[in-house]
Amino acid sequence: MTVLPVAQILHDHAHECVTTVTLDYASRFLRRKRLRTDAGWAFVVDLENTRSLDHGAGLELTDGRMIGVRAAVEPVLDVTGDLPRLAWHIGNRHTPCQILPDRLRIQRDPVIRHMLEHLGAGISEVDAPFTPEGGAYGHGRTHSHEHGASAHV
Repeated sequence: MTVLPVAQILHDHAHECVTTVTLDYASRFLRRKRLRTDAGWAFVVDLENTRSLDHGAGLELTDGRMIGVRAAVEPVLDVTGDLPRLAWHIGNRHTPCQILPDRLRIQRDPVIRHMLEHLGAGISEVDAPFTPEGGAYGHGRTHSHEHGASAHV
């Protein structure tokens, strides 16, 4: 069986997908990798640069079929309390954070958990999809303060 490569990544094309691939947060950050869909067939991602795949993205194969990207359920912490203050402390530590209407969601990390509890946060261990904010200077993850050409002064 031929393993087809991804031709392009499209945003918000879940309605066109013939199957899905479910990946945790770390696995959605990739450049070159052979993956297997939830239906069991293999395909290859071979990108020029490392990319962060968002939940809901579509991976169009060279034969035109579309694979939807789904965020896997993984161990996370749901954080409640003074959300603006807690979000500031989470962001100050460059910790990926998903912002929900009534709570913040972060990956399980005992050091960050201890800090947040010390700040009065309520912490719940849950298993849920993790789809954090991508950053102010473009889609995907940010790993430094180097933003290239931007309005950042």
